[in-house]
Amino acid sequence: MAVELGPLVSEVKEPISLDDLSNRIVAVDAYNTIYQFLSIIRGPDGTPLKDSHGMVTSHLSGLFYRTINLLEHRITPVFVFDGIPPALKQRTIEARMRRREEAREQWEKALKEGMVAEARTHAMASTRINKEIVQSAKELLDYMGIAHIQAPSEGEAQAARMTKEGLVYASATQDYDIFLFGADVAVRNLTISGRRKIPRKNVFVDITPERVELKRLLESLKLNQKQLIWLGMLVGTDFNEGVDKVGPKTALKIVRERKSLKEVVGYVKDKYGTDFEVEPEEVENVFLKPETEEMRRGEFSAMMNGTKANKEKIIRFMCDQHDFSQERVDKFADVLVGYKSAAGQKGIGAWV
Repeated sequence: MAVELGPLVSEVKEPISLDDLSNRIVAVDAYNTIYQFLSIIRGPDGTPLKDSHGMVTSHLSGLFYRTINLLEHRITPVFVFDGIPPALKQRTIEARMRRREEAREQWEKALKEGMVAEARTHAMASTRINKEIVQSAKELLDYMGIAHIQAPSEGEAQAARMTKEGLVYASATQDYDIFLFGADVAVRNLTISGRRKIPRKNVFVDITPERVELKRLLESLKLNQKQLIWLGMLVGTDFNEGVDKVGPKTALKIVRERKSLKEVVGYVKDKYGTDFEVEPEEVENVFLKPETEEMRRGEFSAMMNGTKANKEKIIRFMCDQHDFSQERVDKFADVLVGYKSAAGQKGIGAWV
């Protein structure tokens, strides 16, 4: 589960427009973004988009059209894919698999009972990413000339490092874990802005991009970076379950009054009669010393400058292989090629 910092972040998050990110490079959490596309881009009964061979293509639609929309706003994305997850994340992965299987069963049941709206909600919760989906996403990004990076472990950790080192302006993700990894700036709702229906309610809301700066967040909470990590551990992260009955506000009070992780652990033991289910120092180190790769500025610039769009391959991949409308893909591919050509003439270094 992603760390629940929403109630604490609300005071410092800043609504922005895509134009506010013009002439910026943004590191996009690839798995998080693909998951959103797979969840949202579905039919009324929850069935994802598929080609004539039965392959899911919802993520391809989202990556193609939404990425071009970013480029039209002069935003340059670089997608960061997850590598091998830390061992501590195995329990979370298994729990997610169980929840998705349960959701799939509820989806099938709702369909049989003719409950279309409920079926779609369960279908969204059953979303999963497999190797074929990841591979097809990377293939499309290659043809589009969009840079992507394979992180050695957590994609969010790699994106956070790229942000801290000034290679990119911000990390784009829906999860607040990005701040525990130390990203200076995070952007939410970058690729999913628009009008969305709230699950199980006949209510629609406008989803707009939001920017959060780590410095402002820490100042608002009166915490340092380590205390923010401890707060996340108390409410629960992808690497530990957290403390029962301790929410964000209670966790904030606890960490504000303690100067070390040892003090936090001791307080939890005395107050709640419980221990962390995993070694606290191990969880802390996942965030303080994550497995990431160093990228030198010259190496990064060369990678970004070396990306070129290939319209012929895009058409073959999207239309011939996956049954997308050639007329529409052709139109957007022209926009993409035009942008990539202009960006190449300008030099990607001017976009950092």
